Amino acid sequence: MSKWTAAKIKAAKGQHKLVCLTAYDYSTACLVDEAGIHLVLVGDSLAMTMLGHATTLPVSMEEMLSFTAAVVRGVHNALVVADMPFMSYQVSVSQALENAGRFIKEAGADAVKIEGGAFRAATVRVLVENGIPVLGHIGLTPQSIREMGGYKIQGKQPEQGLRILRDAQELEKAGVFAIVLECVPAELAREITQSVAIPTIGIGAGKHCDGQILVIHDLLGLYPGRTPRFAKRYADLANIMKQAFESYHREVTAGLFPADEHSF
Repeated sequence: MSKWTAAKIKAAKGQHKLVCLTAYDYSTACLVDEAGIHLVLVGDSLAMTMLGHATTLPVSMEEMLSFTAAVVRGVHNALVVADMPFMSYQVSVSQALENAGRFIKEAGADAVKIEGGAFRAATVRVLVENGIPVLGHIGLTPQSIREMGGYKIQGKQPEQGLRILRDAQELEKAGVFAIVLECVPAELAREITQSVAIPTIGIGAGKHCDGQILVIHDLLGLYPGRTPRFAKRYADLANIMKQAFESYHREVTAGLFPADEHSF
């Protein structure tokens, strides 16, 4: 299998669906890559899934670089996209370029993802002109939940939907190779998908997008609490792991482990 690149992802528009997942560590990245996933996102969602924060906002550049490098070491075929964390690109275009460059040069990522619509076009343009592929992200943008008032569906009102559509078009002009659409109505996602020549990757955006992405902890049933409505739980690993831990506890306390076959 040949390596997935930003150019190949872009060329997949209208050819086949793109299958995308998050990953945050080496061993999981190996399995995701072996499954044939096209795009692996080292999401800032690791602030919640891996570090225990309540939102994505606290994760730092150094933490994101470390997790991204681990994923890169486990992936040979998929495109690895690093999520630029909150306040790593908002201050200035030069700040964005420097930090995006670190993801490519130090962590080995293939591309970066930044949140925001038309107002982010200038930043996207500079990154792309300097050889850094960019994945856009519009709709519900978790780094803006303070302003949005929480995790709410975006684009339900006509004027809001029109703004998100224009955001997608402006990001395409700026040079993104694909756009994540998060938590927007399915019909709006269909309209956006039909209006741009680059792939749309949905998460809570219905079936009409060119691809789909999920947080791997939601897919595997690993994250505590309720699975988001837009996510499907394909496994219940939390219970399997808990049962294994309990079995280990029982056997050690009962003197059953280690047995002779586990000893030298």
